Amino acid sequence: MLRERRALQRSVALAAILPVAAGLYGVLTGIDGLGTDPTANVSADSHFRYLSGLQTGIGLLFLTCVPGIEGKTTLFRFLTLVVALGGLARLLGLALTGVPSVTMLAALVVELGLAPLLCLWQARVANRARDAARDGALLSEPVR
Repeated sequence: MLRERRALQRSVALAAILPVAAGLYGVLTGIDGLGTDPTANVSADSHFRYLSGLQTGIGLLFLTCVPGIEGKTTLFRFLTLVVALGGLARLLGLALTGVPSVTMLAALVVELGLAPLLCLWQARVANRARDAARDGALLSEPVR
């Protein structure tokens, strides 16, 4: 149980670094950081930086789940829902406008693949921890 918990914690910490780094990069470089037309609309750049800030925040919140990860099920599920909704929006964009860059396709895999898998793993660890705590409480009760 402890080994699986630590593996999950390491995996989540590693995965959470991606949105933090990408988000900070987007905040600092703006839409020009994508290598697009440098005359991009100022409003589009502002929106891009805003979304990059949200991405950074999501990554930081996932990092707060690492300590005591077995007790963070509600937050973990909420964050996964937000990430998956973003992935669904990206998938819709793919269907409507065409195939994006390899980087964006990789992000899609993380959003609709990795994040839900980590959420399922977190639920497994949380359930096992709850069961172990319940079994421990049963063992510690005095016999009558």
